[in-house]
Amino acid sequence: MLDIKEGNQTVITEFILLGFGNLPELQPFLFLLFLMVYIATTAGNLLIFFLVWADQHLHTPMYFFLGNLSCLETCYSSIIVPKMLADLLTGVGYISVSGCIAQFYFFGCCVAIETFLLAVMSYDRYLAICSPLLYATIMHRKLCFQLMAGAWVNGLMANSIVLIFMVQLSFCEPRVIDHYLCDYFPLEKKSCSDTSMIEFLVLFFNFIFVVIPFLLTLTSYACIITTILKIPSTTGRKKAFSTCSSHLIVVCLFYSDLIIVYMLPDTPTLRDLNKVFSIFYTVLTPLLNPLIYSLRNQEVHRALRRIWKKLTISFSNE
Repeated sequence: MLDIKEGNQTVITEFILLGFGNLPELQPFLFLLFLMVYIATTAGNLLIFFLVWADQHLHTPMYFFLGNLSCLETCYSSIIVPKMLADLLTGVGYISVSGCIAQFYFFGCCVAIETFLLAVMSYDRYLAICSPLLYATIMHRKLCFQLMAGAWVNGLMANSIVLIFMVQLSFCEPRVIDHYLCDYFPLEKKSCSDTSMIEFLVLFFNFIFVVIPFLLTLTSYACIITTILKIPSTTGRKKAFSTCSSHLIVVCLFYSDLIIVYMLPDTPTLRDLNKVFSIFYTVLTPLLNPLIYSLRNQEVHRALRRIWKKLTISFSNE
């Protein structure tokens, strides 16, 4: 691609994602590792999504939200991993500016939607444990659809506003981005335009889509834990905690990675560490989520056996 002269600076039209270029001897191993992780992630999340859709016993609010989470995790992986695999295979991490901004946009949408989704799932568990008699009345099907539609629409709209300002930026040399994905901070550092407006928007939407959902999630679990501790029997406490433990693990994984990556200072010493933790929430967490929910959930096991039995019977009849 040709670069464009703008004043005394050269406005670039493509970036070079450094990725793991400083570890050339490990790239074949990393390619095979991330390929297996991507296949397992996609298969596991699509399996959960299919089970929630196909099995009538899973047509409940909790599994409706879990199906949305599985769909979202599949999107996460598909936005990040295929490009990373191609770069590892070819050893070249070229990406156009428009392609980089597009990846940043879809990745940002997924983050915004997931924070609200995790908050909604924690509210669902709060109602189930703290107000079980009102649960069916409050968490009805219409509200579930409204909550999920609101999460997806608001996440897409907010990131679209940021996108409008992002596409107006010019980017100058050096073109190398020391990352394997197009995130906000690397892009903002490469801009030779005024970024004050987009910085304000990102700060504002971070408060709306990260801080507020995080506080709502913390509040829900504070109420849940308080209620569980008041249960007199040990068996009752274990049963109540088992209904929300999987989601609590997912919340801890997601937010701990976000805090480490985006709140630690950007120093040369911590930059590689941030890249490693970015791997956790963009590549490994989407794999762990279906494992956490399926391995610890007997209802998912029973649904899988029912679907398998139906498929076996239908194939035998043919």
